[in-house]
Amino acid sequence: MVRILKLAQMTTDDLAKLKRRAELDIDMVLPIAQEVITAIAQKGDAGVIEYARKFDYAGANPENIKVTPEEFAQAQNLIEPDVKLAVEQAFRNIKEVHQRQMPEEFQLAEIDTGIFAGEKITPLPRVGLYVPRGKGAFPSMMLMLTVPAMVAGVEKIVVCTPPDKQGKVEPVSLVVAQMAGVTEVYKLGGVQALAAMALGTATVPKVDKLIGPCSIYGAAAKRLLFGTVDVGLPAGPSESIVLADETTNPQLAALDLLIEAEHGPDSAALLVTHSETVAQQASQFALDYMAKLPTWRREFCETGLGAYGGIILTSSIQESIDFVNDYAPEHLEILVDDPFSLIGKIKNAGEILLGKYTPSSAATYAIGVNAVLPTGGFARSYSAVSVYDFLKRSTLAYLTSEGFEKVKQTTKVLAKYEEFSAHGMAIEERDHLL
Repeated sequence: MVRILKLAQMTTDDLAKLKRRAELDIDMVLPIAQEVITAIAQKGDAGVIEYARKFDYAGANPENIKVTPEEFAQAQNLIEPDVKLAVEQAFRNIKEVHQRQMPEEFQLAEIDTGIFAGEKITPLPRVGLYVPRGKGAFPSMMLMLTVPAMVAGVEKIVVCTPPDKQGKVEPVSLVVAQMAGVTEVYKLGGVQALAAMALGTATVPKVDKLIGPCSIYGAAAKRLLFGTVDVGLPAGPSESIVLADETTNPQLAALDLLIEAEHGPDSAALLVTHSETVAQQASQFALDYMAKLPTWRREFCETGLGAYGGIILTSSIQESIDFVNDYAPEHLEILVDDPFSLIGKIKNAGEILLGKYTPSSAATYAIGVNAVLPTGGFARSYSAVSVYDFLKRSTLAYLTSEGFEKVKQTTKVLAKYEEFSAHGMAIEERDHLL
């Protein structure tokens, strides 16, 4: 059975380990990530190719790591009709959601007579997107990253994604990139991809910001590259909580527990409930459903649920909610009879999915909400990827002569108090110059 942990019996150390999830492993791989970053900083393309040959594909060289127009064209011929229809619908929904997020280009409001304040919105000039691959293919991540960047109006979008061992990029991902108008895709994965975009080389352009989910190695690289480049939200190994009560169908709870668990052995998937009946039954159902998965996916589930996940049995729905807010999950499914009644009580979650018809797989692929979300507890302070990740704000201010008169004395008094003489002089002298 999937392990059931009674919250009341867990020690402080047990809880701390559970909340840290795969972050424990990230600390262990920091030296490896640093080695790759240092090599690329010192050697440029030569360092990139060294590690691309080691981790991506043996035939990598500076001339073939960028996807060619011919490869983009070939991808169009390789995509199956049903898959093309699926990504087209996902593209439309994701585009619609993100277009609704777009703020006005600039706002300037009169907050007092003659005093105007506001902000100007500008797209980021150069953004690097990391689309993972692993054992599977993730065109959904290409959608979730390229579409908001396109909607935001980013001037230069650079994508890195791991190729297969023959040096081929997954074709559906290339089709999606074309749909978003992206033509600069590099066949690089892991630390070498992130370091190349952050530092820039003769082949891979330097970007201003990195965005995209990563393995523990990529998460370690982002931690080390912070300060060199904006590394965006922390998006590491996948994690989820299914919040259930006594009304929850344990079969649905078990099914949805496995959605994130199958991502990898470092994924953290939890079912949190105060119902012992739901916990026990869901534990058994989860085993039954795991038996139907491909062997490698089943092994991912078994490893992750044993190390970072499982079923948490609480004493009440309020204790379950408190646990959710403390854990701050990437994905949260509220699988109770009236999920809307709990929205106001949830403070920390990357996404909140409401009710039995809204499994996280539907949000990952089709609804249109962004599935690139903060992990590792960072949902306390970070948000889902949106157009705002690709925009920057400049404050705007304007004073008329009347507005200047209104703020003149306040400015002089505070400048004098803080002993900034030039600040005060700029106000005083204006009385004679204007």
